[in-house]
Amino acid sequence: MIKSKKILKIILFLEIICLIIFPLHIPIIRNYQAKAVSRSIQNEIEELDQQIKLKQRKVEEIKRKTEYYQKIIETKRKEVLNLKNQISILDDRLEKANLAIQSTETKIDQVKLEIKRINLQIKDKTEKIKENKERVGETLRLIYLSDQQSLLEILLSNNSLADFFNQIKYSEDLQSDLQEKLNKLITIKQGLVVQKNDLERKKKELENLKDDLIVKKERLNAEKGLKNNILIQTKGAEEKFRLLLFEVRKEWEEVNSEIARLEKEIRKKLSLQKNLGGKLWSGGKLSWPVPYNGITCYFHDPDYPFRRWIGEHSGIDLRATQGTPVRAAAPGYVARAKNGGLRGYSYVMIVHNDNISTIYGHLSKIYVSEDTFVSRGEVIGLSGGLPGTPGAGRFSTGPHLHFEVRLKGIPVNPLDYLE
Repeated sequence: MIKSKKILKIILFLEIICLIIFPLHIPIIRNYQAKAVSRSIQNEIEELDQQIKLKQRKVEEIKRKTEYYQKIIETKRKEVLNLKNQISILDDRLEKANLAIQSTETKIDQVKLEIKRINLQIKDKTEKIKENKERVGETLRLIYLSDQQSLLEILLSNNSLADFFNQIKYSEDLQSDLQEKLNKLITIKQGLVVQKNDLERKKKELENLKDDLIVKKERLNAEKGLKNNILIQTKGAEEKFRLLLFEVRKEWEEVNSEIARLEKEIRKKLSLQKNLGGKLWSGGKLSWPVPYNGITCYFHDPDYPFRRWIGEHSGIDLRATQGTPVRAAAPGYVARAKNGGLRGYSYVMIVHNDNISTIYGHLSKIYVSEDTFVSRGEVIGLSGGLPGTPGAGRFSTGPHLHFEVRLKGIPVNPLDYLE
């Protein structure tokens, strides 16, 4: 114990001697160490830059392949609609969906590298701020020591006027040096704020890409399910495909015809009623019928798989797990609550003011009755869409809610009305 105390005293003594003898060497050593750290960080940043460029090139290559498959799909869409052609298109769409997933995964990797690079840049800036703070501190100390002497003292302590003016100039130089260091410190701090904002933006971008990846993977599974569904229902026979196509078109025409008819009948009926008050929507924005979790198919989506079968996609498909509560987007009147059964298409149609009506499709359960009023946010049923389940219809690409907004009976883009 006594020995270790003696050793400690010797070490402390040596450190004090070093500080007395070599005080000017300490900032030099620190400066050298700071530069070494900065060089190491810069080397890492350069290496990351190379990796990011490789990822960018890969994304561009995937984009070229995607465009190639898109051209093939567009060419085949102009050909005769038959089973062979439809399966071929679906195969190309599967390749395109796989490429979309690869592209998003590569972008995720790229953003992760960019986040790593920004973190290194922040580390570098932080080290430089620390280094400049120390330099500012040293300059302030020297200015303080210089300011302790009055001009008279400085004059009397110097042998000549030349020495006197040199010392005055030295003091001015110190203050000028301090201002330069402070300006540099402010610039570095401003750069640090910018890089921290970039970091937050990149993190948000990363989260969005991850969500996008989930949607694309679901879409790929939906494409696979659609192809299998067609093959199961047709058993590879062209004749059965023709019959299937006829049935799907007939069902969709009946739904559209029914909605158009009800639109006119119900509005005429409601116009005769008085004191509806808040029972009908009075303008503003519509609420999301299910919690927003991404859109798998947009209004008039060019990639809608049944475009050639039944026409443009008349709404948006909202991601929703099977059995998600579906809520009325606004107060209104239930014009239709159709239960399609095990194989048919189930949907609810609600009529609102301003010639607006909303439609909620692929419902696995319906909780409202026709000829009743519903309030905004009221649960009207449960989402479905899983192929082969009640309410999904003959063709569904997976669990989701099909949501439509119609103006005077004509489908319009729901995204223009949702808040």
